[in-house]
Amino acid sequence: DKTLHQVADLANILSIDQLNIKIRKSLKGHNAKVLCLDWCSDKRHLVSSSQDGKLIVWDAFTTNKEHALTLPTTWVMGCAYSPSGTAVACGGLDNKLTVFPLTMEDDSQSRKKVVGTHTSYTSCCLFPGSDNQVLAGSGDATTTLWDVESGTVLQTFHGHISDVMSIDLAPGPNLNTFVSGACDNVAYLWDMRTGDYVQYFEGHTSDINSVKFHPSGDAIATGSDDATCRLFDLRADAEVACYEKEAILFGINAVDFSVSGRLLFAGYNDYTVNLWDTLKCERITVLYGHENRVSALKVSPDGTAIGTASWDTTIRIW
Repeated sequence: DKTLHQVADLANILSIDQLNIKIRKSLKGHNAKVLCLDWCSDKRHLVSSSQDGKLIVWDAFTTNKEHALTLPTTWVMGCAYSPSGTAVACGGLDNKLTVFPLTMEDDSQSRKKVVGTHTSYTSCCLFPGSDNQVLAGSGDATTTLWDVESGTVLQTFHGHISDVMSIDLAPGPNLNTFVSGACDNVAYLWDMRTGDYVQYFEGHTSDINSVKFHPSGDAIATGSDDATCRLFDLRADAEVACYEKEAILFGINAVDFSVSGRLLFAGYNDYTVNLWDTLKCERITVLYGHENRVSALKVSPDGTAIGTASWDTTIRIW
């Protein structure tokens, strides 16, 4: 029962040398804080939502805007790309969850579909493995699985006692579990078939803003307002690592893993992205470039780039 970095030291794992990560592209076009982004499975498109009430679909290679959708609310908190890349979902302070089909004609606006309505704001959403279902977390402390076609509730997940801020789907063939993090400082692991939680993880001292599965599916990372990221192992049912420094005082809004799972990217409120070595619990480097807090961060599906969204109205590809 050692901590992760003690095991890493025993195994003589080499530290990672300086990585050459710098801003390759800046996507400008939003007029207000960018709140959320998601990559498409084709590895080059991404969708972003902003406080100016716009949802923009970008080509990350050319920085062109391919679609710009006006939304019913100005504060869209979550957006997600469907697995096939043909639709995007979003939700925000209007309590609704809306799905837009992406077609080359200009009728995405008219063909939008309001899938469901929560009793409080929609904070995050994702498509669990198919285009026909959307999973959404809400400020009413529940997560709900919706059917896109009929707009019916397939499953509701109760357990959190405060606003659900973030959800993430387990990787790999077993798409039946997902993890959620909330303002009650706890992360829950859920089974989609039963609607019950399987495990829960405590340890944070403030709101959990972001949760992410390790690519192996055996661990989850969490980022919190208490200025730490933590790694919880599902098999050990315990926290195995904590990523913190005394100099870091600011909360974390977003976390994501590299494809190998060796690196953990974390976006902070002090405008930086910190890069952690998950095994040695060391900070490898800090990415500077945004001029306001980093609100969202996603590694692209093939792991070659990361996209960061910020309140400075820009999205940057590293």
